[in-house]
Amino acid sequence: MQDIDKNNLTGSLRRGAVKKHVAAIHVSGKLTLLQRKLSNVLLLNAYDTLTSQNSFRIDAKTLCMMVGYNSNDTDTLKQSLRGLAETVAEWDMLDGQGRQEWGVSSLLSYAKLKAGVCEYAYSPALAEKLNDPKVFALINLNIQRRFNSGHALALYENCYRFHRIGTTGWWSLETFRRLMGVSDSDYYRVFKHLNAKVVKPAVDEVNKTSNIIVTAEFRKQGRAVSDIRFKIASNPQLAILDLDDGAGRRKSPIYDRVRALGVADRLARQWIDEYGEEAVAQKLNYVNAQDGVRDQARYLSAVMRNNAHKGTGPVAKTKNVPPTSDRAIKLGKVRDLVQSRSPTQRDADKRLFNAKIADENHRQDFERHGWMSALNAEAIFVFWEDLMPGSIL
Repeated sequence: MQDIDKNNLTGSLRRGAVKKHVAAIHVSGKLTLLQRKLSNVLLLNAYDTLTSQNSFRIDAKTLCMMVGYNSNDTDTLKQSLRGLAETVAEWDMLDGQGRQEWGVSSLLSYAKLKAGVCEYAYSPALAEKLNDPKVFALINLNIQRRFNSGHALALYENCYRFHRIGTTGWWSLETFRRLMGVSDSDYYRVFKHLNAKVVKPAVDEVNKTSNIIVTAEFRKQGRAVSDIRFKIASNPQLAILDLDDGAGRRKSPIYDRVRALGVADRLARQWIDEYGEEAVAQKLNYVNAQDGVRDQARYLSAVMRNNAHKGTGPVAKTKNVPPTSDRAIKLGKVRDLVQSRSPTQRDADKRLFNAKIADENHRQDFERHGWMSALNAEAIFVFWEDLMPGSIL
């Protein structure tokens, strides 16, 4: 993830416009490809409550699966988390009033593994910057998974913030080396080496792998290259990779009403996906009818959680499953477990279970009915029991 300037693609901060978009987060040290991917998943998992919670949790199996390595390799996970905690993030930008602000923070303030769960936190100052759409961009994990090079992923992250502008603007070579994590290498201080081993391979992979096409341009002082910038265009052949599952949801008037209360983009889309527009509209009308509610977004969140707990809405529909007592009890437990997971974890859980389904009819039934699938009921119970021992059986 990091070495990066990032925009939050899923919402906007309600505050005065920044006069000059020079916000940048630079990360010292060299992050591995695995650490970059891990950092993105951790941020995505925390994003909806980034500034309202002090710490965040995600189970280690989900975390490992999301970044694509062996879930039993806890040593690698520990090493990667340690690297993030030891990495320094630095920013230098103008605030909403045009005042210069410089700051520094470790990338993670702490991380710990206990009972199969990873708990972690960001410093308050860094969390504020990561939550600002003018500073940081959430990277689509569907695209992230395709990268095999840390330099290519770093280049993509640093360019994607500017994809609507069409260019990154000029960076000094020293700044570029810092963004790529090679500033401490004498070898890459030679432009010929930097261009051959970092710039060209990274550009090739970004253009073959992602939803944008980048072109490097150079500026010289005398005969020596001093600056670099990247022109950015959309990649129509791979635009499908930019899977915005919320494109349709964002056109809904219900989505607009929910967002108007200050609810995060991802959470608004999640509610519409899980409960349907009609159910969300009913809850909105209920909240709007209450007098004296100071924070309507938080109140609506509580109403939606209560809705899930009571088993109403499409998530809890069990028409596909005979209401036998033992099975109904287990399905209720599954429903509650699903509701307790973050959006990132839910996506990972579905992919993980879907990968285990061998029969096409069972797969289609799971796609139609999700965790309430009758054909997959027993396998679903085993899956959740394995994921959270003692939770189902």
